[in-house]
Amino acid sequence: MDERVHSGVARRVDTHISVVFLEPDRVLKIKRAVRLPFLDFSTLEKRRQACEAELAVNRRYTPELYRQVIPITRGMNGPEIGGAGPVLEWAVEMARFDERCTLDHLAAAGEIRPEIGDALADTIRRSHERSHERAEICDGRAWLASIATIIDRNTENFRGQPTIERNAVERLHERSHGWLASCQPVLQRRASAGCVRRCHGDAHLGNVVLINQQPVLFDAIEFDPAMATTDVLYDLAFPLMDLLHFRSLRAANRLLNRYLEPTWRHNGGALRLLSLFLSMRAAIRSQVLFTKYEQSRDDAALAEANSYFELALRLVTSARPSLVPIGGMSGTGKSLLARDAACLLQPPPGAVILRSDVIRKQLFDVDPLTALPDSAYSAEVSDRVYKAMLERAAQITAQGFSAILDAAFLRESERSTLEQDARGMTADFRPIFLHASLSIRVDRVASRGRDASDATREVAAQQEQYSIGQLHWPRIDASGSPEETLRRSSSVLLKAP
Repeated sequence: MDERVHSGVARRVDTHISVVFLEPDRVLKIKRAVRLPFLDFSTLEKRRQACEAELAVNRRYTPELYRQVIPITRGMNGPEIGGAGPVLEWAVEMARFDERCTLDHLAAAGEIRPEIGDALADTIRRSHERSHERAEICDGRAWLASIATIIDRNTENFRGQPTIERNAVERLHERSHGWLASCQPVLQRRASAGCVRRCHGDAHLGNVVLINQQPVLFDAIEFDPAMATTDVLYDLAFPLMDLLHFRSLRAANRLLNRYLEPTWRHNGGALRLLSLFLSMRAAIRSQVLFTKYEQSRDDAALAEANSYFELALRLVTSARPSLVPIGGMSGTGKSLLARDAACLLQPPPGAVILRSDVIRKQLFDVDPLTALPDSAYSAEVSDRVYKAMLERAAQITAQGFSAILDAAFLRESERSTLEQDARGMTADFRPIFLHASLSIRVDRVASRGRDASDATREVAAQQEQYSIGQLHWPRIDASGSPEETLRRSSSVLLKAP
């Protein structure tokens, strides 16, 4: 099959399982007649079925891209698209999009905005919710059994790579299996709780495109449902890992936190598992690029393959976490600092942010943007909020992750309780207390858009009269820009313990 089947100008792109023709307004994707360990496209009928499966699976994610399965037939003057003659081949017809808008291209160019992490988290979370609604939930036993196999297969392939030191390969193997052993109880619980579902399966940044400034998923795994049936966090791990690889650290951390915030009840206890999944995804990506290098001898592919391997090893290297409470009155910029600082803390992809405003809304089972009555801000309710926040912080740090506590901490008793609890956590305690003038705080509160905080100008002004008692935390001037506040806070956030 070649460009003669097309009207207009077409560009051909070859992959190991497909031939793709890019026309000005559409894409034709043809399956190669191949049989591999994980797929079989060896007959015309099997390729037709694969095309139908690709259309059905991907319309769940981007119906606007996937148009139809179309035959390529024998015509009087050669192959025809959608003709009436004998079928020579089958193709998936897709709408053409700007390939420069796939997230891998944007990330490589340094053009991933942090807020893309938020939007991507929403996209992925909705896809997981739809899997739940379609009852595409499995008992998870096959998935659990496959994890060790994936690790072992990666190890065997890496052992044959001359650019990777043998002891580095063995370290990755041993750490991965050690991580897996420690996570077995969590894996079993999640499989029983419905966290193993039919997912996209291949959501690296090259399979995410911005359409109307929103990230959408395409090219999901259709040829092997078992390969796409995984823990939802393994699905999340692919784009998250890719963002780390491309050094889009703020977007990566925002992807993590945006996904976790509404799904905390299901995923808050699986952060250590996420580290393993991130490493496995990086190892698989490395393998793909080593294969690309062997086929093309492209030095850029080799360098990238080595980079992904190094990331895989780093992701299963333990790092001491931090516990960072950020206190201060309304309008001092606590939430902005938390968001900007989270990606700087170890281990990757950075700290989990626990925001008291959000936890308060969760306790009342309302959306974060829904305003609560004054009664929801009583001392008794606030005690419940802080208690829940500290419990989550202990859970996070016990898994080796850092936590940022975004709350006012205006009462000395709140700070004392936290300091006492922190002594029992395996984390470096790095408290910060922000301060700014009343006029600055009031102006900031007044200029807020929609936000989880219910603080008003009046609340900000009333706080000026509070007696916060003895304050032993480092005070940081937050009267300047967010960048200045982050710079001033770095001496606390990044100092050696």
